Amino acid sequence: MEQRGAFSQGGKGDSIGRRRGNWKRAAMDRKREENRKRVLWQGEGRKPEKSAVAGRGKKTGKECCGRERKGSRKDKKRRNMWRKIKRISGLINDFTEMSRKILGDNLKGIYLHGSAAMGCFNPEKSDLDLLLVVEHPVAKEDKRKFMEAVVRLNEEAPPKGMELSVVLQENCRPFVYPTPFELHFSNMHLKWFRENPDDYVENMKGTDKDLAAHVAIINHCGIVLYGQAVSQVFGPVSKDDYVDSIWNDIKDAQETIGREPVYVILNLCRALGYVKENLILSKESGGFWGLKAVPERYHTLIQKALACYESGEEMETDEETAAEYAGYMLGEIRLCLL
Repeated sequence: MEQRGAFSQGGKGDSIGRRRGNWKRAAMDRKREENRKRVLWQGEGRKPEKSAVAGRGKKTGKECCGRERKGSRKDKKRRNMWRKIKRISGLINDFTEMSRKILGDNLKGIYLHGSAAMGCFNPEKSDLDLLLVVEHPVAKEDKRKFMEAVVRLNEEAPPKGMELSVVLQENCRPFVYPTPFELHFSNMHLKWFRENPDDYVENMKGTDKDLAAHVAIINHCGIVLYGQAVSQVFGPVSKDDYVDSIWNDIKDAQETIGREPVYVILNLCRALGYVKENLILSKESGGFWGLKAVPERYHTLIQKALACYESGEEMETDEETAAEYAGYMLGEIRLCLL
């Protein structure tokens, strides 16, 4: 079943009726549908209506128990998040329309993942994560047109810009690891394309271990911007492949934590959360998990990283403490993998 239009619901949400016995997954699907509609309303400048999606007009368990009331910290945080999402909804719609126009029938789907899909997007700290699936290899002239349009749109993106990959459908189901990609872009590669676009189009391809983590998140909570449902396009990512992917991202944490303290501190938390409890977490939720699972001597460091992640401010750290934390977390992750 093809889904068209920006912010179409993810693959798990089209089969609630067939999963009547799985109340937990059905609840997750209703929440994702509500989130999707909120994004659409914000993008159109409308206020969210009182939807029957979340609770079918009845009070939820949390509301009845008084744990989530209007004006609560959680409500305030959710409203702030949607205000942040509103800032990029126009960009996402423009990107979707541009991709459909240039890639045509070859384009099978566009999927939003990362912090924007996981509910913790911060325009000052987050990039916009996108994955495009095509049926056949993209012609060089189409790659050139696509990249020129991406670079133009990237000027409207948050400071960290857009990060996207184009992959072949045949490598998504069953999922292939390390995953071949047809094209990739991030701010890191902007200079290369501007200076030598022909070389970029010719040589920006290969395999990327990070794609296993991206696809795992898409399977977990990804948002379909255009095309087929998630469940029709992506196969499951094995635990071994996912662990290898996240380890590839954190293995140098002791060296990189001084340069990117917020990213590394929170990323280590979510990595440990997965290998220890099989939890797929955002950086933010990983940080909160770490405050419960990591020794108290590191709580101040994690709390500071969470505060800077929320505010967008730069984080200053004591190098010795940060390196000690990274060493401890890497050691714990290794122990879990034995």
